[in-house]
Amino acid sequence: MHDVITVGEALVLLAANEPGPLASVRSFTSYTAGAETNVAVGLARLGLRVAWASRLGDDDKGHYLRDAFVREGIDCTRVTLAQGEATGYMYKGRVDDGTDPPIEYHRHNSAASCMGPNDVDIDWLTQARHLHVTGVFPAVSTSTLALTQVCMQAMRDKGKTISFDPNLRPALWANEAHMRATVNALAARADWVLPGLDEGRLLTGQHTPEAIAKFYRDEGASVVVVKLGREGAYFDGLNGQGYVAATPVARVVDTVGAGDAFAVGVISGLLENLNLKQAVVRAAWMGAQAVQVRGDNEGLPTRAQLQAAHV
Repeated sequence: MHDVITVGEALVLLAANEPGPLASVRSFTSYTAGAETNVAVGLARLGLRVAWASRLGDDDKGHYLRDAFVREGIDCTRVTLAQGEATGYMYKGRVDDGTDPPIEYHRHNSAASCMGPNDVDIDWLTQARHLHVTGVFPAVSTSTLALTQVCMQAMRDKGKTISFDPNLRPALWANEAHMRATVNALAARADWVLPGLDEGRLLTGQHTPEAIAKFYRDEGASVVVVKLGREGAYFDGLNGQGYVAATPVARVVDTVGAGDAFAVGVISGLLENLNLKQAVVRAAWMGAQAVQVRGDNEGLPTRAQLQAAHV
């Protein structure tokens, strides 16, 4: 049995080693990237039994990604390496002032974008305790949306828990109205919903963390955690609501991946039967670790580091 399964696309991340426009950068370092796999890495480092289902090209990038995730302890037996298909990749610029870096994606017609409802074994999926999905993979193509919907419904039918991070990528959607309707419909299938404040405002039309959380609670979520960046987070669950302060950091190095690290904290905490506030405190601490190093998941801690921090 797996504790958590994720379904989604991974990309090779080529991160600039020097600041400036991407067109002028001469040196890049390769990392792994992908919202779902960032969470899988974080959970595996904490000792949870994690599997990832996906499709990669049978190319150098695909082998690089699969091998990297296997080394992290993630079960990749349901990751297909497809001959003649390409693995997606992305460029990320370097900034040294703590702002969000520029990002350029190359994922059109990638192997993962061709996945559909028949590409995940439902019996295998539903033996897991928990499914984590984001709004990125269903935005890639109509078939990946259908696959995400099938996986979520299968887990709901079995009474398993589902976490959902909207992780909005407006450029991948036909228009804002379609994005809003589709993402909110996915959130309505989830138990734990994890929007950022700006995402929540765009998706719900509400302005406060409390109102955003109520929107998703009214849609059926048992837990809503609204990420507030430097201000921490607001949580609303069956046993109460409240705020958790952000964990201070001396210097923000790279903001990308902080939301995924936050999700690792909430998911691991709730699966380990922490109360919601304790899980959000852990999540805030994990997000702080992520922003202090370069790379989308390089800052995710091990179980020993988690225990040393008493979170």
